[in-house]
Amino acid sequence: MPTDTNSSPLSKKMLWAGYIMAAVPVLLLLMSGVMKVMNPPFVTEGFVRLGYSENLAQGIGIVELLCVVLYVVPQTAVLGAILLTGYLGGATASHVRIGEPFHMAVLLGVVIWGSLYLRDARLRALLPLRS
Repeated sequence: MPTDTNSSPLSKKMLWAGYIMAAVPVLLLLMSGVMKVMNPPFVTEGFVRLGYSENLAQGIGIVELLCVVLYVVPQTAVLGAILLTGYLGGATASHVRIGEPFHMAVLLGVVIWGSLYLRDARLRALLPLRS
């Protein structure tokens, strides 16, 4: 079992729970990024509705996919989570600005960090829930 000198051992149950929990936002964000890169008409309509130029979709999709890749790789998962938090913050702001529901982006961010908390002993040592 992987351990860190400043925290408790990482159990296999916590590790697998973290991976399973991470699968949902990873799959949703991968699908979202691929759709932006492919740029079908409904993506263009969504960008225009949100007030963005339609030619930004592919660039934003590439950034989204790169952030997801960083999150999936264990050595860069914390950086990926930080970047995805910023990305989802922008999505939240865009939806709030036009009066649309924004709870999905917030929920994805919570699941991203929750799954990382379960998988990374260093993060649990940095943010202990118990003292």
